[in-house]
Amino acid sequence: MPKDNVKWGNPGALGLAAFGFTTLLLQIHNIGLITSTMPIIWGFAWGGTAQIIAGIIDARRGDTFGFTAFTSFGFFWIGLASAFLLEWLGIITLEGPALAWTMIAWGIFSGYMTIGAFKISRVHVIIFSSLTVLFALLAGHFYGIVPAEVAGIEGIFVAASAIYGSAAVLVHAQFRRWVFPLGLVPTVSKEPDQAPKVP
Repeated sequence: MPKDNVKWGNPGALGLAAFGFTTLLLQIHNIGLITSTMPIIWGFAWGGTAQIIAGIIDARRGDTFGFTAFTSFGFFWIGLASAFLLEWLGIITLEGPALAWTMIAWGIFSGYMTIGAFKISRVHVIIFSSLTVLFALLAGHFYGIVPAEVAGIEGIFVAASAIYGSAAVLVHAQFRRWVFPLGLVPTVSKEPDQAPKVP
């Protein structure tokens, strides 16, 4: 089959699941329900590698938004996991202000991704806008003014939104109808192979 005729699957279900469930694990850790390193381990694999794969597929499909979101947040998870791993190994020391400014930078990124999300669906807007708020809360936490539990609770909402989006895209691909509506904007094609994709 010629390369240009290869039909790629929609990577949105994979990317959103990877983002959503890894975020969920970390926020459960933040509110104190688990104390293990499992969220960071999955940061390398599911949150990191799987999202990068989804982003590469989106790039092949010509989707700049999906490519930028998935690959960026994939590397976010790998970077975050690497930072904590290096700290546990005693190689580096993570400082509150540095982590806070890292969260501010990612909040700015999520903010302008939210603007782009308005051309996709209401669910995408919810994911990115709530993610922007989460980064602001995390920045506040690393500056010592916001409890980890507050950021964790809001982060669970972010995770749930992404997981819902993953389920919606996956079930749509199987049933060829929107069992779980995304609130697509009118200009977005609703064909099965054009279903929205995200972080």
